[in-house]
Amino acid sequence: MPGVLTVQPEARPALVRALSSTSEAADAGVPTGPPGSTATVADRTVPGRLAATMDAQGTEVQRPELGSLVAAVPADEAARATALSGVAAVDDEAVRLRSAVKARDGFFTTYCISPYSRYIARWCARRGLTPNQVTTASLLTALVAAGCAATGTRGGYVAAGLLLLFSFVLDCTDGQLARYSLQYSTMGAWLDATFDRAKEYAYYAGLALGAARGGDDVWALALGAMVLQSCRHVIDFSFNEANHDAVANSSPTAALSDKLDSVGWTVWLRRMIVLPIGERWAMIAVLTALTTPRIVFYALLVGCAFAACYTTAGRLLRSLTRKARRTDRAAQALADLADSGPLAQLVAARGPRIPGAWTAPVVAVVGAGALIAAALQQPFGSRQMIVAAVFYAVCSGTAVARPLKGALDWLVPPVFRAAEYCTILALAARSDIDGALPAAFGLVSAVAYHHYDTVYRIRGGTGAPPQWLVRTIGGHEGRTLVVAVLAAVLTGASGFAVALTALAVAVALVVLVESIRFWVSSGAPAVHDEGEPA
Repeated sequence: MPGVLTVQPEARPALVRALSSTSEAADAGVPTGPPGSTATVADRTVPGRLAATMDAQGTEVQRPELGSLVAAVPADEAARATALSGVAAVDDEAVRLRSAVKARDGFFTTYCISPYSRYIARWCARRGLTPNQVTTASLLTALVAAGCAATGTRGGYVAAGLLLLFSFVLDCTDGQLARYSLQYSTMGAWLDATFDRAKEYAYYAGLALGAARGGDDVWALALGAMVLQSCRHVIDFSFNEANHDAVANSSPTAALSDKLDSVGWTVWLRRMIVLPIGERWAMIAVLTALTTPRIVFYALLVGCAFAACYTTAGRLLRSLTRKARRTDRAAQALADLADSGPLAQLVAARGPRIPGAWTAPVVAVVGAGALIAAALQQPFGSRQMIVAAVFYAVCSGTAVARPLKGALDWLVPPVFRAAEYCTILALAARSDIDGALPAAFGLVSAVAYHHYDTVYRIRGGTGAPPQWLVRTIGGHEGRTLVVAVLAAVLTGASGFAVALTALAVAVALVVLVESIRFWVSSGAPAVHDEGEPA
């Protein structure tokens, strides 16, 4: 589309070459349009010539839709007058309001929240409120909702459901306010992404506390829901990082997906069945108000498990049918997402490197399977758990010994997350020690924050957290071994629970201090979970 040309930073060298080629072609009067076109350079606008030249050189050029906006390069006074008339006819305020809403939101957000939240965003803008203030208000509202759920009363549950929905309205409003008023910031993007996780998991804890007041212990279900949701997210992140810049990245299933998207209702259905944040929070709020925490967690586990199977199956099919060549950047991103500590790094550096395209995911699954099986089957306090944790550490190092460029290597980080989180959950649940499950919930929350922080740093182009941080908190295999040793040694009345609590506090302090320091001072690009499919 002449007049509109956007180029990613990595394509700037190609833009320079295109400028040179276009200039030379203009001097020679050479046609630059598509094959068979008779238009010469002098007959085309400069953006159009650049776009055609870059397309011909193999560089992807984005041509965003203008919608109701007007863009033109008039060649004479009559065309200029027509263009000015078109510009004057545009309702700028209406365009700003429409542009404040994300184009690819879920069904619930699009039809139940955005029709009025955009006006709340405009109200906030006219009163000088900032997106960060609205984000903070959303967090505080969700925390109050968690507190209401923790009362364990029907009135508290109803209030919690209503407040959770209002918190989500504010969560949509902050981004719409940022787009409406053009108030983008690194801090705002980090707060928005981080607070989403904090709100949801704090609400899980509130439901568990409320159920406990009524004599129903659902901490294992709450932790299970958090583990499942975190693993779903890391699958999304890992797959996208492995494939977004892959070469020859095509698959027959991608063509099928495009065909389905051409049918309007299938788009909404596919967005809804993966249970995105809008649908998920709406379900949680309604079930909280009408049922019990146990039913809420059952629904979450079933819904999220189905969504995880659906999305993972599709990605496995795409990975097996496409012929993509992964880049070194993608391999490094997967290695960073793996969160390998000193033990795994030692094995990777000095252990055997097993050849084969399937080595990494297979070895990771074998190690994780042995670890989780031991946590579920061995008696609590068994020394066999330590042996399984050591075996897992060896497998972890072997899995990352070679660059993660295989078709299914994106599975390695999610397998590691599942192994660590599920082991903590299984050991705490089988310990029969009061306070062990809430302590495990706190530990997984702290570790999950570190893993989300790693994702957002990579997305911002600043790389993973520093190695000293990963070494200090042990890496996934180191933390798993520590928990296994604690379970074997501290089998007394409350020792295991106290140890888990201390470990959770230590990890949280180190991770939070470094994360806050980084995001406040780094000046990293703003990133957000814009396309959160989970």
